[in-house]
Amino acid sequence: MRITAALLFLSLFLQNHTTAQHKTPRGWTQLFNGKDLIDWTPKITGYPLNENFGNTFYVEDGLLKTKYDAYDSFNERFGHLFYKNKFSYYLMEVEYRFTGEQAKNGPGWATRNSGVMIHCQDPKTMGKDQDFPISIEVQLLGGNGKDPRSTANLCTPGTNVVMDGKLLTNHCVNSSSATYHGDQWVRVSILVLGDSLVQHIIDNKVVLQYEKPQIGNGNVIHYDPAVKIDGTLLKEGYISLQSESHPVEFRKVALFDLSAYAKNPKKLSSVLQELKVPATSK
Repeated sequence: MRITAALLFLSLFLQNHTTAQHKTPRGWTQLFNGKDLIDWTPKITGYPLNENFGNTFYVEDGLLKTKYDAYDSFNERFGHLFYKNKFSYYLMEVEYRFTGEQAKNGPGWATRNSGVMIHCQDPKTMGKDQDFPISIEVQLLGGNGKDPRSTANLCTPGTNVVMDGKLLTNHCVNSSSATYHGDQWVRVSILVLGDSLVQHIIDNKVVLQYEKPQIGNGNVIHYDPAVKIDGTLLKEGYISLQSESHPVEFRKVALFDLSAYAKNPKKLSSVLQELKVPATSK
C-alpha cells in the first residue's frame, strides 16, 4: 500500500472517530503481562543476547522497570528488551514514566530518555558491542521541570524515513507534543502500517507522521554489514523497549494486530475508526 492511498482512506473514513456508537473492537494483546518478562529478551551493549546484566530490566508491583544499581558507571551500556514476535501492521499503546536519578556517567542527552523501537532487526543478528538495533525509535522523553521538551519524537539508528515527500537523514526530529514534567504517566500510541505510514499519537492527536522507513544513514555502531543493507524498506520488524541510563517504568505495553486488514483498506479504516485513531496530522 502506498502512502497516498493510506492517507486517502484514513482521511475519508476517520473524520468522525469520536462518535459514541462504536465500541473498541476486541483484539488487543498485552505484550507485557504485568508479572514477568517471559516473552521478552534483553540485549545490552557489551553482553550477549539474553544476558540481563544487573537485572537491568525487571518487573515489580506489576510494572516493567529498568534500574542501574549494578552499574558502577553506565559506560554506554545501552539496553533493549525485545518482544518475541515481529509485526508489520499494528496499533501499539505504551504508558510510561521516569523516576529517580540517572545512572552515574549516563550521557546528558539520556536524562529522562527512553524509547520504543519499532521495525527492529532480529536481536539475534545484533553484534555483541552494537549500541542500538537498526530500527525506528519512538523516543520517549520527560521534562526537567521548567524547559519545553517534546516526547514521541523520532530517532533513526541505522535508518532514514520520508517526511513531507523528502528523504529525511536527520538522526532525530521533534514532535509537536506537549512537555510532560515530573513522574507523571504518559500514554503514547503508535500506528504502523508496514512501510506505508507511521504515526506517533498523544491525547488523540498525531504529533509526528512519516512514511517509507528504510535502512540507511549512520548513528549505529558495531553492526553486521550483511544486515545493514541501505535503501531496504522496513515493512516489518521486532519491537523493543530501551534502557538508556535513566530509570523508566512501563505499566502498559499493548498491541492491536492489524495485519489481517492490510489488503483491505476499507475494512482497515473501519477498524481504525473503532479504535479512535486520528486520520492525519495535517
